[in-house]
Amino acid sequence: MPQHSASAQDIDHVAAVLVACLPALHRALDRQVGQEFPHPKPPEAQLALLRYVDAHDGVTVREAAEALRMKPNNVSALVTLMTEQGMLERRQDPADKRIAHLHLTPTARQRNAEVSKVMGAHLAQALRALTEGELDALGSALGALNALAEQLHRPVR
Repeated sequence: MPQHSASAQDIDHVAAVLVACLPALHRALDRQVGQEFPHPKPPEAQLALLRYVDAHDGVTVREAAEALRMKPNNVSALVTLMTEQGMLERRQDPADKRIAHLHLTPTARQRNAEVSKVMGAHLAQALRALTEGELDALGSALGALNALAEQLHRPVR
């Protein structure tokens, strides 16, 4: 565990602000997608799986479940549904037929890009309304936020 000079009270304050702020940011972006996305908006679990497969083409169901912190049987059910919807392809591993590798269909890749574009445009518009100091602070915090996300995705011991 890293040593730092932040007090427990400071850490608790930052945690409380993030707990309140991050879901609000997510809801705002999610609402924007719901309003602007020209297709029915997939549920969050499906979007998370689409994003993960897009970034990790050929991932297995088990790997995706571990990365998304979901139960493998839930991811398997999502994959079955999304395969039927034409969003995912399940390809057998040539060495072990019991293992399937996941790939986005062209439709899913396009829709995933559209969702990212809507979210990015909405976020960019909000960022343009901030002061230069606020933008600098957010830019400086990006590395720390990514490190925090990695910590949260590590197995609990």
